[in-house]
Amino acid sequence: MLFWLLYQKLFPYFPLFRIFRYVTFRCVFASMTALLIGLLVGPFVIDRLRQFQIGQYIREEGPKSHQKKGGTPTMGGVLICLSIIVPTLLWSNLANPFVWLVMFSTIAFAAIGFADDYIKVVHKRNLGLTSRQKLFFQFLVSGVVAVVLLVLQSQRVYSTRLMVPFAKRFRPDLVWEWMGHIPHMHWLAFLPFIGFVMLVITFSSNAVNLTDGLDGLAIGCTIIAAGALTVLTYVSGHAVFSDYLELQRMPEVSELTIFCGAMVGASIGFLWYNAHPAEIFMGDVGSLALGGAIATVAVVIKQELLLPFIGGVFILEAVSVILQVGSYKLRGGKRIFRMAPLHHHFELGGWSESKVITRFWIMALVFALCALTTLKLR
Repeated sequence: MLFWLLYQKLFPYFPLFRIFRYVTFRCVFASMTALLIGLLVGPFVIDRLRQFQIGQYIREEGPKSHQKKGGTPTMGGVLICLSIIVPTLLWSNLANPFVWLVMFSTIAFAAIGFADDYIKVVHKRNLGLTSRQKLFFQFLVSGVVAVVLLVLQSQRVYSTRLMVPFAKRFRPDLVWEWMGHIPHMHWLAFLPFIGFVMLVITFSSNAVNLTDGLDGLAIGCTIIAAGALTVLTYVSGHAVFSDYLELQRMPEVSELTIFCGAMVGASIGFLWYNAHPAEIFMGDVGSLALGGAIATVAVVIKQELLLPFIGGVFILEAVSVILQVGSYKLRGGKRIFRMAPLHHHFELGGWSESKVITRFWIMALVFALCALTTLKLR
């Protein structure tokens, strides 16, 4: 909105407004705007949630030290989403289809999380939507994202080819043309791509959700992951950098740098109130939205295979749950960890909550730096 007003409309009369054409400048302002919204609106949101008695319900089988957190205002993800979407609308070029696609994914996953949190509050329990219901809606939203990307591919602004780290010449196409030669079954050619996108986005969304178990843990890791994505989106849309790093140049995705910058600012603003001891929790409305946003950006800029590095801690947390459940079912009730997700394992091992959080942040930073180093190691 401000981009349209200050640059496209007023620039001919005020040459100084030329500065608003630069992505880096608008990214910084989007990040600052998101931070200010988070800091200024945060107290109001916390007070409102307390008035409506929207508090967190702690599962009984969790660590005993967490029971005192019961009643802390939850659904703070509404504040996060507001702090991301508003700056993106203000500072990005709204004629860009990728901006709208990423905002759609964020809002849609936030809506799923909102429904889950709302059911928990109404029924005063720690269980909201069933696993099947949640997965159904997550796959549905992810499928819509995949279909839109296929439409953009037909307009030659997107590619369905994978970029494989450390293998710059190997770029397999997830649209299998040979399947399109099957009579009356042309749509089969698109299934591998659609299935891949659905799995990536849904897994990422749930991974962030599983990480959100300690004060500031998930949002701190999100700051680091969003920061890495800010760099990746910028270089992917930059002519010189993308050529030097031998990336597939996608000029349109540079506008997502503004979205990622807003995600960084919004996350920092939320951390102000979510730091230990937390005054507010993000709830599923925040964790599902952030996970969906991170994965959607990664898919758009063709860095899906870097997600295990970009969000390394999220992946570890999700894998720990998968291994724990698999071990329990296949090995007759035997567990691998003291408790899953992984952060609870270390808590029960004697680490204080603040130590777990800080060390996991350090791990997230190391993973993100590894992701950035792969840009030239191809």
